[in-house]
Amino acid sequence: MAANPLVGDKQWKLKICCLGAGYVGGPTMAVIADNCPQIKVTVLDLSQKQIDAWNTAGALPIYEPGLDEVVAKNINKNLFFSTAVDEVVEDSDVIFISVNTPTKLHGIGAGRAANIKNCELAARQIARVSTRGKIIVEKSTVPVRTAQAVATVLANNDKGLKFQVLSNPEFLAEGTAIDDLQRPGRVLIGGMQNPDGLAAIETLVSVYEHWVPRERILTTNLWSSEVSKLVANAFLAQRVSSINSISALCEATDADVYEVQRALSFDSRIGPKFLSASVGFGGSCFQKDILNLVYICESLGLQECADYWHQVILMNEYQKRRFSKIMVSRMFNTVTSKKITVLGFAFKKDTGDTRESAAAFICRDLLEESAFVHVYDPKVTREQMLMEMDYTLHVNKETNPKLDEMLVTSPDPYTAAAGSHALAVMTEWDEFKTLDFQRIYDSMAKPAFVFDGRHILDMDKLKTIGFECYCIGKPTTKHF
Repeated sequence: MAANPLVGDKQWKLKICCLGAGYVGGPTMAVIADNCPQIKVTVLDLSQKQIDAWNTAGALPIYEPGLDEVVAKNINKNLFFSTAVDEVVEDSDVIFISVNTPTKLHGIGAGRAANIKNCELAARQIARVSTRGKIIVEKSTVPVRTAQAVATVLANNDKGLKFQVLSNPEFLAEGTAIDDLQRPGRVLIGGMQNPDGLAAIETLVSVYEHWVPRERILTTNLWSSEVSKLVANAFLAQRVSSINSISALCEATDADVYEVQRALSFDSRIGPKFLSASVGFGGSCFQKDILNLVYICESLGLQECADYWHQVILMNEYQKRRFSKIMVSRMFNTVTSKKITVLGFAFKKDTGDTRESAAAFICRDLLEESAFVHVYDPKVTREQMLMEMDYTLHVNKETNPKLDEMLVTSPDPYTAAAGSHALAVMTEWDEFKTLDFQRIYDSMAKPAFVFDGRHILDMDKLKTIGFECYCIGKPTTKHF
């Protein structure tokens, strides 16, 4: 049973709360609580369903390796999950804002600008219920100068209260978020460079110093911190799009992108990370943050800068579209009425997050070609899959009345593959590497195709079994 965070309160060194119990807020607060037993940490959300899930052992609303253990260790001790937003906000010293900031769908900047409505609403709520000044921490990924908007809303409270606004962007990678939080490469804290702002920065520094070496805690002005988050994701996505562009070149020239990748990785100026060619990047951050960066550049008259970063998105779209076209062309230019097995729907392994997943785009393309798509993912529910298909791609029962028949979720990979004409690996789950592919081949229609969008399968072994194989970035002279 969930404990009331306001009942039986004791003397805490500091009281922290977080508005938003999602992929960032929940894990971040759990790790703070884990390392700071004298600090009371409460995660808040308006959704009772979300909070109930956080308070239920074994039923957390998100999957992240190690998260269950951290929450179980600290819940109802110094870690609480609650919908009592007003009461907890009023009681807290430091308030993290970790709310959703989606790309705008309508109006000025639609399709590129971030919608910071939820940040503004959070600031207004804090101003309304507070009876003393507090430190407000931006944790959501936001456009530069959002802190100024938040500070302006807070400053216009009718009680004469003074608030300090800090920027403390997250640099988490889903699938390794707990390790990233426990052993961060850096913690970035930005604030106003005046006595009150510097004091607020030091308050937050003192929290992270419980487990992060001081030299890894970087402090900057407010705006540098906000820009750094967008730029970090843009640089990482740029590397993915860069190697993906080379994968197309390699296929056309009979080079091997993975040999090219290995050659590049030995150059200390380049290094090996984010150089794995794939069907394309996904997740909640890369595309959203780059589009936000593009919009900011356009708004400031920096069109050449905007065009440069927008190309990263265009290359990612091209890679997904290219993969779908290859699937259709290799299968005799038609997949109509054919069963296609999609292995993996999460945007990467070790997470259940489906946002902007490349698998969703491939499924949409196959459905448009009238294929029957059977999906297996060990951590993604059918509800999640359909929500992503609807929200991002507008694929639903209204746009496709036969959706339930044409897009099927399977309980295991063998059921998904039985009678299938092709397998498409969309997520690099480790379990896919050790499947019984002889059993799968025997159950499939012939010729049986494999399309590896993540370079995790042994192509030589699969060819020996009898599969017709395609892997992104591999030489294609001997294709089907």
